[in-house]
Amino acid sequence: MTDDTPCRLYLITPPQLDPAAFRDTLAAALDGGDVACLQLRLKDVDDDAVRRAIDALMPVAQDRDVAFIVNDRPDLAAESGADGVHVGGEDSPYETARATVGSNAIVGVSCYDSRQAAMEVADAGADYVAFGAFFPTTTKVPRSQATVDMLEVWSGMTTVPCVAIGGITVENCPPLVEAGADFLAVVNGVWNHPDGPAAAVAAFNRVFRGDA
Repeated sequence: MTDDTPCRLYLITPPQLDPAAFRDTLAAALDGGDVACLQLRLKDVDDDAVRRAIDALMPVAQDRDVAFIVNDRPDLAAESGADGVHVGGEDSPYETARATVGSNAIVGVSCYDSRQAAMEVADAGADYVAFGAFFPTTTKVPRSQATVDMLEVWSGMTTVPCVAIGGITVENCPPLVEAGADFLAVVNGVWNHPDGPAAAVAAFNRVFRGDA
């Protein structure tokens, strides 16, 4: 991340949601401040459930110029016209995801704590790489523990953006921002914020601007 490019928020949906009921919650959160993208992350549901969520939530994001990313499923991302897909170590390989969504879509890849894996997918054309987990998280069982210095090294050696993920909150995020994270991927730190999601988005943006 360059000095004149502030870190931005990469919002991930809660693990379980009712798409119709969640629309207003999402809209309020996105209206709370700058959000770069929204990742729809639904596990252990059928394809039609993912499609219903995309149909309900993608317009809310895209109407606000927030990129809509589908987790794990390049096929459904391409089918729906989503802005991109995010794949992890147990999902579609980068090359398969890219072939499915096309050259104009965003493809991001989880690289956990492996700088080597990040370099390989970045060289292959990934739009961003994600490192984590940086802090304890209840969203999923972390595969790895990433360190702040990974962000510092990565931001100093390449222009491919990096996303920090894992247990990130308004309170614990400043070292990640200072280390050079381009985006902070947040789940509970927004949706479970004591003052509500919109307040959380606003608070993250104050940190990014250096106002906190």
